[in-house]
Amino acid sequence: MKIYTKTGDKGQTSLVGGVRVSKCCSRLEAYGTIDELNSNIGFLISYCNEQHDADFLQSVQKHLFVLGSYLATDTTVTPLRESSVVTDDMIVDVEKEIDGVEATLPPIKLFILPGGARSASFCHICRTICRRAERRVLTLAESGAEIDRNAICYLNRLSDYLFVLARKLNMLEGHNEIIWNRGK
Repeated sequence: MKIYTKTGDKGQTSLVGGVRVSKCCSRLEAYGTIDELNSNIGFLISYCNEQHDADFLQSVQKHLFVLGSYLATDTTVTPLRESSVVTDDMIVDVEKEIDGVEATLPPIKLFILPGGARSASFCHICRTICRRAERRVLTLAESGAEIDRNAICYLNRLSDYLFVLARKLNMLEGHNEIIWNRGK
């Protein structure tokens, strides 16, 4: 199979099922941002010193492929494949991971500025891309596309996970959290 098809040279691409759409439609913006997040998480993995964190992030990458496939399917035209369903278990996996990481961290008393160790700083970048992906999916829903609640919930939980992971990475690397002090 050739990597280039030349079918997108005029600004259109195919969704799952073959429906042709503009490359700047809200559906492509949504799953393109998921792809951007997935790529950045791949880079974040290279910063992880704990194998558990790297393994979990790799499972997140697989979940993001599922979510991207879901978003690339216009279900009014093409039936959704079983492999493209964002499941409750995917959300529960992230929630369990959040709970496990939070149990190792001191409670938050003030707002924390993004930064610290390189790994934590990059994790915050992934978190903000995740939030943007969530907004893009919500924009798609507001444009009239039927979006499963799990797609939005997964991204919401994932951004929370990336926040606590950034805190953990700072702690592991001996960086103090940067506290936002209003007026100072």
